[in-house]
Amino acid sequence: MAGPGNFDIQWTSERSLRVTGPLPAHALAEVLHGISGVRDVVPTERAAYLTVDPLAGVTPDKLAQKLKGVEDRPLPEPRAHEIAVCYEPLFAPDLGEVAKLAGITEREVVEAHAATGFTVSFLGFAPGFGYLTGLPERLHVPRLASPRTRLEAGSVGIAGPYSGVYGLPGPGGWRIIGRTKAVMFGVEREEPALLRAGDAVRFRAISREEFDA
Repeated sequence: MAGPGNFDIQWTSERSLRVTGPLPAHALAEVLHGISGVRDVVPTERAAYLTVDPLAGVTPDKLAQKLKGVEDRPLPEPRAHEIAVCYEPLFAPDLGEVAKLAGITEREVVEAHAATGFTVSFLGFAPGFGYLTGLPERLHVPRLASPRTRLEAGSVGIAGPYSGVYGLPGPGGWRIIGRTKAVMFGVEREEPALLRAGDAVRFRAISREEFDA
């Protein structure tokens, strides 16, 4: 059903709904979190998925009424992050292949990636892993045919329209073009994940010497 403000709200199970509309999914999730009866909200790239208290009487119609007019509210200023990345060969096993697929030089791949202003669309796959949108179309390359069984934490990859940074060691199928020492996920922090949906991210190219310092 379509509610006021052109929000589309659909049941996906007896206790969960999918909401889309004129707000970015992460901003929509913030609004939904504050509605009585909503237990949890997970934003994706285009929709917010929420679970509700089955005894709270939440319905699509009631949610639509709660959301009336929220699209006119100003969005908060995004948090900004600059992440230093070393794009040198030791940390960039797929840089050469990305350059070939894109039809440009390795240097041009690095320059394009580091010059891009990214937005954290949503988090998923692994703790602290943000799907970053804004990647120039010429760098939209496919995932690896066979994922690696282990990548180091801080590995910076691209796949399709996204870039991202692996927060923990583990498997991964994205093409790796660099590495950062930034801690993307730290359990000792009050907020373990460095990134939130809606944050702005830029990468800064650094030398091996600066990386090792």
